[in-house]
Amino acid sequence: MSTLRIILGDQLSLEISSLDGVEVSKDTVLMCEIWNEATYVKHHKKKIAFLFSAMRHFAEELKASGYNVEYVKLNDKDNTGFFKTEVERTVKKHKFDHIVVTHPGEYRVLKDMQSWEQDLGIPVKIKSDDRFLCTTDEFAKWAKGRKQLRLENFYREMRKKYSILMNGSDPVGGQWNYDSENRQPPKSGLKIPKPYSSDADGISQEVINMVAEHFSDHFGDLEPFYFAVTRDQALQSLHLFIEHRLKDFGSFQDAMIEGEPWMYHSHIGFYLNCGLLLPMECVKAAEEAFNRDKAPLNSVEGFIRQIIGWREYVRGIYWLKMPDYANENFFGAKRNLPDFYWTAETKMNCVRQCVSETKKNAYAHHIQRLMVLGNFALISGIDPVQVNEWFLIVYADAHEWVELPNVSGMILFADGGYLASKPYAAGANYINKMSNYCKNCSYKVTKKNGLDACPFNFLYWDFLVRNRDQLQSNHRVSMMYKTYDRMDEGKKAAIRHDSQQFLDALQ
Repeated sequence: MSTLRIILGDQLSLEISSLDGVEVSKDTVLMCEIWNEATYVKHHKKKIAFLFSAMRHFAEELKASGYNVEYVKLNDKDNTGFFKTEVERTVKKHKFDHIVVTHPGEYRVLKDMQSWEQDLGIPVKIKSDDRFLCTTDEFAKWAKGRKQLRLENFYREMRKKYSILMNGSDPVGGQWNYDSENRQPPKSGLKIPKPYSSDADGISQEVINMVAEHFSDHFGDLEPFYFAVTRDQALQSLHLFIEHRLKDFGSFQDAMIEGEPWMYHSHIGFYLNCGLLLPMECVKAAEEAFNRDKAPLNSVEGFIRQIIGWREYVRGIYWLKMPDYANENFFGAKRNLPDFYWTAETKMNCVRQCVSETKKNAYAHHIQRLMVLGNFALISGIDPVQVNEWFLIVYADAHEWVELPNVSGMILFADGGYLASKPYAAGANYINKMSNYCKNCSYKVTKKNGLDACPFNFLYWDFLVRNRDQLQSNHRVSMMYKTYDRMDEGKKAAIRHDSQQFLDALQ
C-alpha cells in the first residue's frame, strides 16, 4: 500500500512537509490545475500563467528525481475543476493507505480539506507548513492576552529566536529598527538596475496560450512574461537583488518614480509565496551581504524585517482571526470600487500610474499598494470586501493569508487597530514628497479645494470628519482633529462640498 501526497500550487518546494518520509518508489504525488482556484476570483492573467507554469516545471523536476507524479492540467478532458473531486478521482484509480497534504494558505481550502476524510473514506493527514518560521500555535501563544498586536515586539522575538543580525542578546548596530533611514524621496540621477527577467520556455508558452484561450476576460496583460518559474531561476532572481539592488533598497524603499515600477525592491514575494524560495535562505543571503560589506545595515535590516517580521506576523494574524477577519469593517465603508481600479482611466496620475503598472506586471511595490491605491480606497470609504477582492485578483504574490491582513488590517484599518496602531491615511503631500507623480498630474497638489485641487487633499479631511467617533481617541490621530477644529467654517464647508461632489461622481 502507498500514500497519496498532494502538493498545492503555492507549495512548490522539495522541503514541503507533505513530502516528509516519502517513499519515492511507492507513493504518488498529485498536482492539479483547478478551475475553481483560477476563477473563484478572476485572477490576473499573468498570475494564473505564472503559477501554472511554476507548477508544471516543479512536476517535471519531481519526475526527473524519480517521483511518481500524477499531474492534472487545466484543460484535461476529465478535469472536474475542484480539489476534492480530483482527489476522489485519483483515490478511485489507485489504492492508498492514506492522504498526506501540507496545511493550505487559505481558510476556505482548509475547510474543504477537513471534509475529505469523511467524504472520501480515507485517512487524511494535514501537516504543518514548516516553510514558515513561526507556527500558528507559537503565534497564538505570543498573541494571547494582548489587546493589540504590534509588529515590533513580534519582530524582536523572531530576531532573537533565529539569532539574525544579533550580537549576543543585542541587535547588531545597537538598534532593532532602521526604518527612520529608509524613507528617502526619489532624487534625480538614480540608476535603477534592471529587474530579473526570464524568457518563456516551451512549458511556459504552452501555459500562456492556454490562459489566453480560457481567461481572456480576466484582468491584466498576459505578455510579456518574465517571471522565474523554476527554483534555479528564483535563486538567480534572489542573487540579482542581493548583488545589485539591496544596497539601495533601504534608503529608497518608499520612493515612487513614474515609469519605474520595480525600483530597488526584491520582487521575490512571488517566489517565496509559491515555495520556489524559502524565507531563511533569503534572510541568510541578506545577512551575508552585510557581513561582506556589500549592503548597509539599514537596507539589510529593512529587508529582513519584511520576511521574518511582517510576513510571519500577517500570517499569524490571518490564522488567529479567521474566518471573522474577512468581514471586518470598522468604519462601515460601503462605497463601490471605482472603475478606474480596472481601467486606469482617471485624472489622478498617481493612481493611473499604479493601476497601469499593476495591469502590466501583476505587481506594485508596497508603498504604491499602501499609500496610493490603498490610501485612496481608505479615505474614499470603499467596501473592504471589494478592496480585498481587487488586491487578491491583481497581484501575482497575493494569496489570502498575506493579502487579507495587509488590506483589512494595514491599508483599510478595517479591524479597528488590531494589526496597525493608526490608519495610514494621507493627503497629497505624502505622495508628492515620495514620488514624481504629481508633476504630470491634471490636479494641483498644492491646491486644497476646488475643481483642480488634488482629491487626496480634501478626501483626507473628509475621511477624518466622517470617522471622528471612531478615531478621535486614537493618540496618533487626535492631533489632526485639533488642526481641523482650527479651520474656519468656509474651509470646512469647502471640504464637505468638494468631497461629496467627487465621491458622487465616482458612482
